[in-house]
Amino acid sequence: MKALTAQELHYLAMNIVGRQLEADGYEFMAVNSKLKKNPQFVCLKDKELHFIVVRPVTHPNAPADYDIGLMEKIKSHALKQEARTYFAGVGLANAQDNALPLYLNEPYLVDYEGLIEI
Repeated sequence: MKALTAQELHYLAMNIVGRQLEADGYEFMAVNSKLKKNPQFVCLKDKELHFIVVRPVTHPNAPADYDIGLMEKIKSHALKQEARTYFAGVGLANAQDNALPLYLNEPYLVDYEGLIEI
């Protein structure tokens, strides 16, 4: 069994958030899937610009907890672009035992409650 890498966890979280954004009618202007490059999504909805930072969060950390300094920096940049800023924390856990990592092609649990406006 191969544990997912940090980049693979990041892709997984982005796919979960991206599908939800699409379902909610967001139009993707830019997508950045590189680790430590923010925001992950720049979207338009209702003629408004949105910057969305996505983070995979593994057990036992809380998906709603975010790096305040980072998010304030993103928000400052967003305001210059007249954009709104959001954090999307995606809780991910091994479905068999949340103390184990996520493995490729193995079941996992998702705890995602949507965007948190900063």
